[in-house]
Amino acid sequence: MARKLLFNGTIITCNQVNEVIVNGAIGLEDEKIVFIGQRPQDVSSYEETTDLKGNYILPGLVNTHGHTPMSLLRGHADDLHLQTWLEDKIWPMEAKYTTEHAKWGAYLSIMEMIRTGTTTFVDMYDNMDEVAKAVETAGIRGVLCRGVIGFGPEEVRQSKLQEAAEFAKNWNNGANGRITTMLSPHSPYTCSPEYISQIIDKSADLNVPLHTHMSETRYEVRKNIEEFGATPVAHLNNLGFFDRPSLVAHAVHVDDTDMDIMAAKCVKVSHNIISNLKLGSGVAPVIKMLEKGITVSLGTDSAASNNNLDLFEELKIAATLHKGIAQDATAVPAEQAMKMATINGASSVWLEDKIGSLEIGKDADFIVIDTNQSYYYPKNNPVSHIVYSGSGRDVRDVYVQGKQVMDNRQLTTIDEEKILFEANRLSRTLS
Repeated sequence: MARKLLFNGTIITCNQVNEVIVNGAIGLEDEKIVFIGQRPQDVSSYEETTDLKGNYILPGLVNTHGHTPMSLLRGHADDLHLQTWLEDKIWPMEAKYTTEHAKWGAYLSIMEMIRTGTTTFVDMYDNMDEVAKAVETAGIRGVLCRGVIGFGPEEVRQSKLQEAAEFAKNWNNGANGRITTMLSPHSPYTCSPEYISQIIDKSADLNVPLHTHMSETRYEVRKNIEEFGATPVAHLNNLGFFDRPSLVAHAVHVDDTDMDIMAAKCVKVSHNIISNLKLGSGVAPVIKMLEKGITVSLGTDSAASNNNLDLFEELKIAATLHKGIAQDATAVPAEQAMKMATINGASSVWLEDKIGSLEIGKDADFIVIDTNQSYYYPKNNPVSHIVYSGSGRDVRDVYVQGKQVMDNRQLTTIDEEKILFEANRLSRTLS
């Protein structure tokens, strides 16, 4: 791969000091970043140079919770509470899913994420071989797990666990290292304590992290206390779940005691603010989590509950809604929100040494934002403009491991027209 230099851009590094480099340049060699700073005087060592014409470069966004095949269910079931939405609408439609549904649903989601600047995503579903193949083809980065619901007879549960473990083993560090894997019990209310313990043990055997839904609704928390005499956080902690590297989605209804456990155990949280709002589940106490030192990242959840995968929307609402709830304009400032979408996301999936910030030696996962639009002017605060004014539709170019997977808004690795056709065709078989 040729050495490339992109210059005359504003670089939002998202490094430890949140450095912003105006009139900056970024140099690539193979998959890595080899230079960041002002444009060097001698550019003869670079075979390719690109003038960014003042546009912004920032790390590729990291979406830390979702279910990509569920994009086929977008618009099928809206304006319902979570349990009604799941049990009466979503699960019956998902029962009709085939490998083709999973394949084209995954491609549809991946296409949307690339177009809106996400370069790394977490996915929990079944038929995960199809999702992994789509990740491999598209050139995006995925942290993937076969979600396991513990319903049915013992042989069905053991079959699911075996499938999840084989997937985690076979695909970990696949696609030139762009795929890493986890194990994932769906939630404490869909998996028995004994089953969760088996998944924890398998996680240790395979040396992969754990991911689960947790404390999404008051109903879930109340049910957990009635059945097990503990909140979902305390329950999972008692089982030893948090003794393994753990990422939880939602954590909407957690109290101080729960958060103290999470902080002590270094539990990572995926904040799915729009999905939680749309389902009426509530708003996670993110300000308190951050005060306690908990790593909070951003996730969209599925396109069935969001209803899009534009992480820029999560960025803006995370940086504004918490201000309103706290009646404190200093809560979750723009720089903090930006970290949640980038370096915190990378840390939440244990990839902070590779991605999440633009630094020499890291993988060249980054996006270019077209700032030739009125809402990016005057150009006096790039981070503010990204968080409060920007949109995923402003993403022009996307690079993953130095490879350009979107060039001037044209996808370079996947057939957009075919994906849209197949997704529409298959969606009609589910209603």
